[in-house]
Amino acid sequence: MNAPVTNPADLSALSDAELRKLENKIARKHSGMFPWGIVTWAFGNLAVWLALWPLVILEVIPLWLGFIVATVNIALVYLPTHDAQHYIIGRPGQRLYWLNELVGHATSWVMVYPYEVLRVTHMDHHRHTNDPDLDVDITSHADNAWSAIWKTIRQRQPNGKRSGDYLRCLDRHGRQDLILLAIGYRLGFYAILIALAWNGLALEAFFLWWLPYQIAITYILFFLSWAPHSPGMGQGRYRDTKNWRSRVGNILSMGMQYHVVHHLHPYIPLMRTPAAYREMKPILEARGVKLEM
Repeated sequence: MNAPVTNPADLSALSDAELRKLENKIARKHSGMFPWGIVTWAFGNLAVWLALWPLVILEVIPLWLGFIVATVNIALVYLPTHDAQHYIIGRPGQRLYWLNELVGHATSWVMVYPYEVLRVTHMDHHRHTNDPDLDVDITSHADNAWSAIWKTIRQRQPNGKRSGDYLRCLDRHGRQDLILLAIGYRLGFYAILIALAWNGLALEAFFLWWLPYQIAITYILFFLSWAPHSPGMGQGRYRDTKNWRSRVGNILSMGMQYHVVHHLHPYIPLMRTPAAYREMKPILEARGVKLEM
């Protein structure tokens, strides 16, 4: 574990610019390295989910076990695509940009979203965090965890505001092409499910993709959106997100316990945010960030 580079008592006399300089120094220390863990997880997790289909269909493993593994697979598939959305593996013009985009595209389709749709909307979330009109994730806000889960489920109904917010975001950015692509993904998803059911694999389609997808999306939005941004968080740098203690640990909470570090420095790989947070903590305290551990 890296020790903090500074002590809270030493920070009271520092100016805003000096605090920012210290913070940026720590952020640079934890960025720029190749995220082996997230790339390995991207393709390993996808391979496991794809392997479930022949394993279940050939009765090598029972359907109930396939359902549990598939739910975990789809819930945690967002980890690598999230890093790719922020170009952490490689930026345009860099040698590993192709791998960055491959990771993003190879993982996002399992969640029935085009990779570029996730990137455009997620970048808007970073620009407009907690803005009631422009934050595409604002519909996840609620006063408590159970209300957040229920709202997430309600928002996936045909009259849900969340889908409209995504469409308006894409339209604001002139990406009408992505609107059509997103519709195509959704139609393709249902076409595959219907084709599987037509060929006698309705239970496999339901328990290996449809139901795990529904559970996973609820899980992802809970940890990615509600837990770090709600309740009572405001707008503006150092005020729109927090760190918090999860009962299920860092990986199972989508790595979002240290979400404040991610919003301040989104170029830090997800698996490096805990170490970066431990070093930044005195600085964040001096900035008045809401810290729960």
